[in-house]
This record gives sequence, structure tokens and C-alpha cells, in this order.
Amino acid sequence: MKLWPAGPLYQALLVMVAATAVAAGGYFVYRSWFADDPACAPGVSERGPRHECVGVTDGAYAYDPSLKEVTKRIEAENKWVEKRTEGAGTSPATIALMIPMISDNPAEQREYVEQVEGAYLAQYRANHNTNRQPPIRLLLANPGRGYEHWPVVAEQLAQAASDEKQNLRAVAGINISLPETKAAIGHLTKQLHIPVVAGPMTADDIANEEKNPHRYPGLARVAPGNADQADALASYGKDIKPAETMVIEDIREGDNYLESLRKRFEELADGAPNAPETFRSPPDFNDEGNLANDFHQMVPDICTSAAKTIYFAGRPVQLRQFLIELGDRNCNKHYTVITGSHASTLTVDEKFADHWDALTKGAGITLRYAALAHPDAWGDKSTEKTGGSRAALKELTGLLPKVGATPSDLVDGRIIITYDAVGTAVEGIRNDAVGKVTMPTLAEVADNWLRLHGTNRVEGASGWICLDQYGNPHNKAVPIVHLDPRKKTALFDRITWPADRAPDVNCSIPRQG
Repeated sequence: MKLWPAGPLYQALLVMVAATAVAAGGYFVYRSWFADDPACAPGVSERGPRHECVGVTDGAYAYDPSLKEVTKRIEAENKWVEKRTEGAGTSPATIALMIPMISDNPAEQREYVEQVEGAYLAQYRANHNTNRQPPIRLLLANPGRGYEHWPVVAEQLAQAASDEKQNLRAVAGINISLPETKAAIGHLTKQLHIPVVAGPMTADDIANEEKNPHRYPGLARVAPGNADQADALASYGKDIKPAETMVIEDIREGDNYLESLRKRFEELADGAPNAPETFRSPPDFNDEGNLANDFHQMVPDICTSAAKTIYFAGRPVQLRQFLIELGDRNCNKHYTVITGSHASTLTVDEKFADHWDALTKGAGITLRYAALAHPDAWGDKSTEKTGGSRAALKELTGLLPKVGATPSDLVDGRIIITYDAVGTAVEGIRNDAVGKVTMPTLAEVADNWLRLHGTNRVEGASGWICLDQYGNPHNKAVPIVHLDPRKKTALFDRITWPADRAPDVNCSIPRQG
């Protein structure tokens, strides 16, 4: 078959088109008429000035070389599910992991890989370690850096939800607290009526609450929010004197994580003699900027203050810069720096690899933070009687070889918390599938969040997930950890509880008001 008709007339026409393309500045016309389709793969297309591949895939396409191996495993598992359901004349249920899949920051990219691995392990467990139905498909939805292109992805997910062969029933894993994330969750839950289970997202304002119980209908969260983390840190640090504290905070606007962390840390430091020291990070919080100089200028004022404990409200890149400058201080004082869960990134940050000694210089620095999960929290040495399950963590640990991971890869908590987010979505889907298996509607899945407490709680690898009437994890275990500069990892201190005590054996949720 010929692409173009033969003959001198058409040959002349082609010459004229080519000449016009050159005269017009040619590249765009060439790309549109003659080049390959700009789509990266079916369901995935180039978007934005970075030409990032954005969209939804079932594992047939890897967004980044670092994701290639785990993506292949997801594709194979999805094919297994499709073959199984076709033979039985049934349909699978689908869950979409919606997180950015590409980053210029190597530490952040590693975290994305870990989240995809956690999602896959939850899918594998659901399909092979239980006898419950329906089987679970997993989609990988890339909304772009900072969720920039979430509207495109949301519409693709809406199509998957209405497709009876796919039956998308939940979106899981959302991981960054930004205005774009907030908008995406609002659209998914309110306009598209798709249930969402957030992953390592901790901002307090992207949640339902007593004052606004239907802000995000169908949203569930598995990670303790910044308020709960602050309460847990306060429980751990009861001996900290406010008069010996200081707050260092990023005042950049448009970051929900920072906004809620600032608020909570200022409350913990109520009574501090000095006003917070402030800085403004670049619009892209992974950029280094010139903040090392800002922190360098802060250090003398920190040294002359009465502060012994510093609450740091900032993202990981800025935390690294601050610790390096504080490590070079001239005063011989020990400082404890306390921060939020995003500090876990330092354990995989290549740019911090040569600066662990910042924590040992002079009188030393202790960096302590509230983690979302830690493998020692519910390990063999755990003494907690309620609030978590050693068996659940052991089951996850046993699955790690399937993605070539080891228990040390669990230290930053990303695999664990995403495994639990997808696992919670699975429970919500299957809680409505009893007796003769039928596919639950989107509304039924969202309503099932109301059942996931008490004896129906989710036995998460990060701890019990007991959802309250607003879809938030009630009194979720918060591991307090610190960075060990000698072992170059995060060591577990102990479990703390936002309510200052462990939940009862039934994971009961007390009446509010």
C-alpha cells in the first residue's frame, strides 16, 4: 500500500509542502506532518515545556528507567488478572496509583520507585495471599511534576471508572501536599465521585473534619497528619521547655505541608523568647537556590539565643542545607532539631551522603522527626500490645524479594505507607463483595471507609488504620526516629500516639463533642 499517490502532480505537491515548511520555520510543520506521534505510549502523552510523559498505563510503559523493573512486574500481574477473570467470566477491580513518576532530584526519584514498589506488593498480596474477590488490577497514573497535569489524568481515570472491563474503584497513594494536589483530590472526589486513599500526604487542610465533613467526599487517609505528628512529638518531648526553643520556618506560599507544619511548630514553641527565623525557598522546593547563605547568617543568632531545641518547618533540601550550616557553627552547644515526616528523604539523599558529619561536629546535633512508618516500630522487638500488627509487617517483609528490596529499604517508610494505602483501598473494595461477588459501585466503596475501624480495621504494616467518620486515621501510631550519623540511617526511638496513649484492643473511636 502506498502512503502517497504516484505521479508528477503529487510529487510537485510534496515539494511545495516541504518548501513551505522550510519557509515557515519548518520544525513544527515537519513534526506535525511527518514525525512520529508525540504520544509516549497508549494513554501517555507529552505535556508541558519539559515534554514530560503524562497519563495512565497498566505497566506497558515505564515513565523512567528507574521504574522499568517494577513496571514490568505490574504489567505481568495485570495480565495474570485479566486472564483469570476472562476465564471465569468476571471482571477485576482497578486501583490507580496517582503520584508524580519523574523527578530531577535523585532522592525524590528513589522515593517514587519505592512507592510504586509498595503499591505493587499490595496488589500482589491482594491477588495471591488472600482468597477474596474481586482480583485487583493496578494502574500507574503520572500527573507530572508537582501534579501539574492532574486534570488530564483525572479525566482518564474517570473513563476507567465508567469502563465495565476496568472498574476503577479507587485512586491511591497521593503523596505531596500542594495546592495542585488539593485541587486534584477535590475534583476526583466531588466532581468525579471517585474514592481516594492518600498515601504520604500529611497537610492538615487536605482532609475532612468535623467543621467540614464533606469537603472531600470519599477521601480516606492512612498517614497521620501534621497535627497528629506534632501531638506525638509533644508527647515524646514532654521535658522540652518552650523557653529553650526556636522555630526556623519556610514562609514560601502555596505549600500546604509547610503551612500546616509552621502552624503546629509555632504552637509547640509557644513561649519561645525569639520570633521564628524565616526563609523563603525557591518555587520548586527541590532547587538549592542560595539558601545556604541565609542559613549561614542565621547560625550566630541561634548560638547567642537560649535555644536548645529547634523546630524546623521546611522541606528536605532546605533541611539538609540548614544542618550543614548549623554543623559548622562556632559555638559549642548541642542542638536537637525536630521536624516533620518529610525528613525521611535525607536517608536516601545522595547530596547528604558526604555531610553526615554535620551531626557530629562540635557538641553534635540530634535530628529527630515523626516518621510515617519504620520497620522497627512493629518488628520482633516491639513491645506494644495494641495499635499495630507484627504479623502485618512480617508479611510485607516476606514480599520484599519480589521487587529486589531488603528490610533496610523500608527505613524511609515510603514502601510501607504506600503498601498500606493501596491495601486500604483493597479493603474498601472487597468489604462490599461478599456472598455472590458483585462489583461495588464507587459510592459503595466510599461508604466502606465508614466501616474500617473496630474489628474491621486495616491491619497495616505501619500500624492499625482505624478510620473515623471523616476518613482520617484515628490515633495512628507515630514512630519517632533520629538520624544516626555513624550508621547513616534513621534509628527507631519509640512509638508515640497523638492521643498520648495507645488505642484500646478494639481500636474504638471516642465520641466527639
